[in-house]
Amino acid sequence: MIDYDKDAIYKQKVRVAEVTLPAFPFICIKGKGNPNCQDFSFRVQALYAIAYAIKMSPNKGWVIPGFEPFKVFPLEGIWDMTENGRQSEVFDKNELVYTIMIRQPEFVTKEVFKNALALVKKKNANPLLSEIFFDVIEDGHCAQTLHVGSFDEEPRSFDLMKLYIKQNGLERRSFDHREIYLSDIRKTPPEKLRTILRYFLK
Repeated sequence: MIDYDKDAIYKQKVRVAEVTLPAFPFICIKGKGNPNCQDFSFRVQALYAIAYAIKMSPNKGWVIPGFEPFKVFPLEGIWDMTENGRQSEVFDKNELVYTIMIRQPEFVTKEVFKNALALVKKKNANPLLSEIFFDVIEDGHCAQTLHVGSFDEEPRSFDLMKLYIKQNGLERRSFDHREIYLSDIRKTPPEKLRTILRYFLK
């Protein structure tokens, strides 16, 4: 059983730490705007439809080479701002641009993804399915921390990472950052949400 809960990558403490990460396969979809809007939810739903189609493939008689039972990985996102958003003195969620994604087990290839997408499209009318794509992403050298609390309170954790980077003579290689959502937002009070925040380092 592939269980991400047992993977050290997802056991980050509140303190800031440096990590070096290899490449992992992901199913992804891009978007723009406020994540509190319905469009974002539809994109998340489309991703999970593909992820669970792969997870449940043995029940459908679909044989995937090298398949192992697995726990679906948590939702992740790489977040950036439009040029207007970067230049503005006021943070505007409508200026966010993002790629949200779900990591896949190593046996999931681009071909497996294409087959899963075709199967889901037969029963699911979500038009955003056509925007999902397969990618292999390597974060490399990073600084990360565990943020506990609401998404609106994330700046305090970002400030801790920025301070760590400055004190250790490090430098970010890009403006964007990654977030990994360890909590189920539907069931978890905002003050108890657990989110890994990650800056990409040179």
